Amino acid sequence: MFEFPVLVGDVGGTNARFALVAEAGAEAKILGHVQTNAFPDPSAAIRSVLEKHEGPAPRSTILAVAARIDGPAVRLTNADWVIEGARIGQDFGLSRSVVVNDYVPVAAGAVDIAPTDLTPIGPHRDGGLKGDQGTRLVLGPGTGFGAAAVVPYADRLTIVSTEAGHVDFGPSDAGEDEIWRHVERIDGRVTVEALLSGPGLSRLYRAVHLARTGREAETSEPAMVTTMGVDGSDPYAAEAVALFAKLLGRVCGDLALTFLATGGVYIGGGIAPRILPVLETGGFRKAFEYKPPFVTQMEAIPTSVISVQDPAFAGLAALANRPEVFVYHGQVWTKG
Repeated sequence: MFEFPVLVGDVGGTNARFALVAEAGAEAKILGHVQTNAFPDPSAAIRSVLEKHEGPAPRSTILAVAARIDGPAVRLTNADWVIEGARIGQDFGLSRSVVVNDYVPVAAGAVDIAPTDLTPIGPHRDGGLKGDQGTRLVLGPGTGFGAAAVVPYADRLTIVSTEAGHVDFGPSDAGEDEIWRHVERIDGRVTVEALLSGPGLSRLYRAVHLARTGREAETSEPAMVTTMGVDGSDPYAAEAVALFAKLLGRVCGDLALTFLATGGVYIGGGIAPRILPVLETGGFRKAFEYKPPFVTQMEAIPTSVISVQDPAFAGLAALANRPEVFVYHGQVWTKG
């Protein structure tokens, strides 16, 4: 159980966002956003936002971090911070400090997400599936690539966080194979995250530009590629974004098939909302569904982009308010 107020945080490789759940049943109220690289450690960042808070001090915390939770000290995958629940609990005099993978709360938030906070991608066949009772898959490309599933079991909801972004990823047809030859390798590998992330969009653009012109691209900033790819002002950016959407559909379908996610696929992260017109043109959904011999089953699974800002906070509030419902892996420290 958590003592209120509960400090909640969504800590990524680029930004750290903090909010407060003031009392049982309350929503998370934003305290502030900071850049991760602006502070030497999480306690310094938390202190900076709490200095502007005039209400009661937090009594416990849940932090969602972009890393695998595999010990008492967790290093962010794409930043230099080391997260230690015990240290944060001691630094702020808390009774309980919990650290989870950043997609655990996004998955928890998908359980009760309002239809108005979703943008459906492509039509899906009504296969008579009871989506509200089935496994739900939540994933998203951002600074990195995260994924988790919510699996119902009796009266509990088990959240399974994954490292799906770090599995190997290869071409599926001749067109992709031509681009793959020019994709930058990381430690000799091409992974899902290497392509389906902000840096991955840059890699795709550089590969497409080199394949089509024989020359290196002069610039490949993700924001530039996204903007010019969506508005079509740069043909290589447009091709890169279209390929990104197709590859995202393929990975979404692979993971939906892995988890039998009949409850739907929910796409978070910062990139998908910015490329909605491209996702809606058909390449995403076609790649998602093309999983012979299970095409019919895939056609019945809905796919949506989460359109609400900071979706993790609804899930963090749910974890704080309904600890008897959710089961998940995490780092837990309690005051002795």
